[in-house]
Amino acid sequence: MIRTKAGRAGAGGPGRYALGAVGGLLAAFAGLALAQLVAAAVRPEAAPLTAVGGAVVDGTPAAVKEWAIRSFGTDDKLVLTLGVGAVLAAAAIAAGLLAVRRPAAGTALAAAFGVLGAAAALGRPEAARPDALPSLVGGCAAAGVLYLLVRAIPRPRPRASGAGPPGALDRRGFGRLAVAVLALSAGAGYAGRRLGAFGDAGATASRAGLVLPPPAAAAPPVPAGSDLRIPGATRFITPVREFYRVDTALVIPRVDAGTWRLTVRGEGVSRPLTLGLRELLARPLVEHDATLTCVSNEVGGPYAGTARWLGVRLADLLREAGVRPPSQGGRADQLVARSVDGMTLGTPVETVMDGREALLVVGMNGEPLPFRHGFPVRMIVPGLYGYVSACKWLRELRLTTFAAYDAYWVRRSWAQRAPVKTQSRIDTPRPSAEVAAGRVAVAGVAWAPHRGIARVEVRADAGPWREARLGAADGNDTWRQWVWPWEAAPGGHTLEVRATDGAGAVQTGERAGTLPDGATGWHAVTVRVRG
Repeated sequence: MIRTKAGRAGAGGPGRYALGAVGGLLAAFAGLALAQLVAAAVRPEAAPLTAVGGAVVDGTPAAVKEWAIRSFGTDDKLVLTLGVGAVLAAAAIAAGLLAVRRPAAGTALAAAFGVLGAAAALGRPEAARPDALPSLVGGCAAAGVLYLLVRAIPRPRPRASGAGPPGALDRRGFGRLAVAVLALSAGAGYAGRRLGAFGDAGATASRAGLVLPPPAAAAPPVPAGSDLRIPGATRFITPVREFYRVDTALVIPRVDAGTWRLTVRGEGVSRPLTLGLRELLARPLVEHDATLTCVSNEVGGPYAGTARWLGVRLADLLREAGVRPPSQGGRADQLVARSVDGMTLGTPVETVMDGREALLVVGMNGEPLPFRHGFPVRMIVPGLYGYVSACKWLRELRLTTFAAYDAYWVRRSWAQRAPVKTQSRIDTPRPSAEVAAGRVAVAGVAWAPHRGIARVEVRADAGPWREARLGAADGNDTWRQWVWPWEAAPGGHTLEVRATDGAGAVQTGERAGTLPDGATGWHAVTVRVRG
């Protein structure tokens, strides 16, 4: 009886299951490492974690995406990647535990995740058949490693025989095998990352060697008094390193400027164009200060920034291709911009060609675009939210109609046309701040790109609105700083702000969320004043 119990404990005891779980995790690591190596030869976006993460992003409801942006900010992609990794780790442990009892079933489960990754990769925009290879190779590797490790798990030796089951090792032997698998996997993963970095070297060198021509139409200096230099307030020009980034790219595309091409085609295009960066830079370049904001920006949120952009007028390029706006008989009312990673954004043709400085941007604050902001070329259209105008890593402009085609975000319940709503924000004092009684500088920014800001008003504790002092205007496409001197009495207080745009429309106080076309409401902060 004692011998039977020992045998059963050895066949499926806690120790063997623990080693099975370890084997599952090692197998998953081996599969991902080898897949990373293969992805370096295919394309980085085909790596399993990236492909599955992208599929999750595409399939996530808009409300959940908004929650993720609110909760994690620009770290949302890192959180998503960690979440996918955690789910994969749990599945790997499950496969390892199953393989202890049923090796064939456990290894089949490991291989199935390779098939799932391949399906996710093939379902991504711009996918090609080779994109399935990293996940398939990784799945096969994970299955093989799991089978090897499970077969090598130590088992109790029957008393009648001095030998264990075929393939089984003692604990020390199993440990050596596990360490070898870990070392080989780490080496494959490191090689994959190095090869991927080597593949990016051309793109990095092309940006480092790019010298932007001087603009044919230079922007005037930022007017004196635009930046009020209030401690705690947002700077007028946002440094590149601080400029917000909201997009769906889990891997930032690194495009070689030497091989980059832009095509212009579609309805109403009588002269299709294909341009390289050299041809684009040979055209007259325009410098323009503009504020961009994301539709995901909640009232008082951080996803807005102002920069000095350098680029080619988009309307001029479209006219060269024979495009006319609908008001002049043009056939297309939507301009669909497509990124190198397959993202599509739809912009009203009428808006692009109405005289505003809609640009194909090559420079930002005096330097070539950073990779994270769309190098080598991106779009901006002042006055429109980014999801309908600010395509990064641009590769194609296609003319069509809103009736014929829904771009990426429109298919996910966002509005087709999205002018930026008038917004204002209190930067200082911060929410829940404690300040001394007496005069307190309440300051912030307000924006209504393409309409401009005419007035900002502030009030305390739902009292009368008081007009704030505005910083100097740098055209109608940028935000304006403002400051209001508040005589703060001891106690708790609530401060609110509202703006009036250049057309005379007062910012609404009605609260609405970001979906489907941008948040509304007055920004409010609660502070405590010391006696």
